[in-house]
Amino acid sequence: MISLMFDIIGMTGTFLVVGAFFLLQLEKATPDGLLYNMMNLTGAILLLISLCYNFNLASFVIELFWIAASLIGLYKYIKSKRTLAAN
Repeated sequence: MISLMFDIIGMTGTFLVVGAFFLLQLEKATPDGLLYNMMNLTGAILLLISLCYNFNLASFVIELFWIAASLIGLYKYIKSKRTLAAN
């Protein structure tokens, strides 16, 4: 039962990351937008959670980089919104 729960968490994360990429390719999201970066961040976090049960070093490392890239994107998004609001 616990294995199934972690599989569901991991698959949800996978669908979010892949879904974000598809939205980007379909031009429904932008690489500097909130939707794209939040989907990637949430997906990567869920994948990390699933890795707590079925650990894989390579997957763990790539998810850390994916989280870092998403946080950079979110920082840039927030910074641009603050700059626009200040003007």
